Amino acid sequence: MVKFSFAAMSLVVLAAGGVTAFVPESTKHTTLLGEPTTTTKSRLFEGKQAESFGPAQLLREVKTKLPQIEWLAEGEGNPNNKVNMPDYVKQILHQPQAPQRVAEHEGRTHRIRTRAQQASADAAAMRGMLVGEEDEKAWWRTPRDIPKGGRPVTKDDPLTVLVAGGGLAGLVTAAACHAKGMKVAIFEQASTYAPYGGPIQIQSNALRAIQQISQECYEELVAAGTVTADRVSGLKIGYKKGNKLAGLYDAGDWLVRFDTVGPALEKGLPATVVVDRPVIQQIFVKHGLPEGTVRIKSRIQTYEDLGDGRGVCATLEDGTKAYADVLVGADGVWSQVRKCIHDLGEGAGGYAASGAAGGALDDAEARKLAQDTIRVAAQADRRYSGFTCYAALAPHRASNIEDVSYQILLGEKKYFVSTDGGGERQQWFALIREPAGGVDPEPTADDPHPKLTRLRKEFASDGEG
Repeated sequence: MVKFSFAAMSLVVLAAGGVTAFVPESTKHTTLLGEPTTTTKSRLFEGKQAESFGPAQLLREVKTKLPQIEWLAEGEGNPNNKVNMPDYVKQILHQPQAPQRVAEHEGRTHRIRTRAQQASADAAAMRGMLVGEEDEKAWWRTPRDIPKGGRPVTKDDPLTVLVAGGGLAGLVTAAACHAKGMKVAIFEQASTYAPYGGPIQIQSNALRAIQQISQECYEELVAAGTVTADRVSGLKIGYKKGNKLAGLYDAGDWLVRFDTVGPALEKGLPATVVVDRPVIQQIFVKHGLPEGTVRIKSRIQTYEDLGDGRGVCATLEDGTKAYADVLVGADGVWSQVRKCIHDLGEGAGGYAASGAAGGALDDAEARKLAQDTIRVAAQADRRYSGFTCYAALAPHRASNIEDVSYQILLGEKKYFVSTDGGGERQQWFALIREPAGGVDPEPTADDPHPKLTRLRKEFASDGEG
């Protein structure tokens, strides 16, 4: 058996989840997929929390044992670290070829929010999906009589590809295959493309990759997005830190400031933009793929190598069979295809929040998903990051929006991320280091919003980190 990893391509394009492909032994197209590498079944990472080790951990231990001299920590931080837009960033942004910042205004806010709402409506209406009579006569339903050793792949009889998973990784992979003349079908387990997840920043190199896949998709994304490369990004300290010898920092001071447009200009790349996830999905469904490529309510459960270059037969959860030359697994971190390829435990293929499905619907389901995640991770050899993440998209205009697009405030065993989501919305992430397996308490009359209560406590401005 030959196995390919598409993970690098997917991460470069849209920072999406890993993609795995199964290609029968005789179906080796090096001009398409690169030189194949034969692998044997191996165990992956054991499911456990990531731990610090080596020089970094040793330095931390040494620092905690040093005597603390209070007067060294007295005083105020460097005034230069309080400036959002340093001169060196201004010089870059003032270059003629750099994107020129246009202040937030009502028209742009309306355009961004309306586009997101329309994308969600299109998804609910299943526009572009494979349904009805077209589904009944889909090309992948009919097994082919392929001779031993495989068949010739031509322009008129192209390579056929099944993609498990219709999230961003699956859509981009399918669009790339379609752009190369392949015949593609996507099978998505969700019943609809529900609005899920916040806006996604598409970096300059990813935009160029998308442009090479589909000029139309590229133009639609740029038109729909908000440029974030026209301002500062960086790291801030979330609490008073340092000393007179190494440098003093007040809460909110910049540790690092950088721009993303400078490197893009040097390489002739477009500026980074942020686009709502449903908008990205609908752009690829409408402009990157033929109508009827995506079939929803369709979970690929297993597959069979038909042998001798005859292709692969995938079996859906409802028993439907699909036939093609290649099967690509883009069905998320709990990939069922990955489970089959690596012969993992029966519990390794889960239903954790899907990029297309819409994730947890309410707090009760979220608690169940959290518990299921621990169980599935142990079977799937997934390693826990060591952080619990809370996230939301808030209709809020940041006070520094004209100068800052992306900022991370570092705390003690926690950090907070705030980034421009476009349309006068801030997307934020609150990450807290703690063991795996925890769940939020259920709402009560005394505490109807336990998550918010916890976040206010963890990230209070008057704390010590």
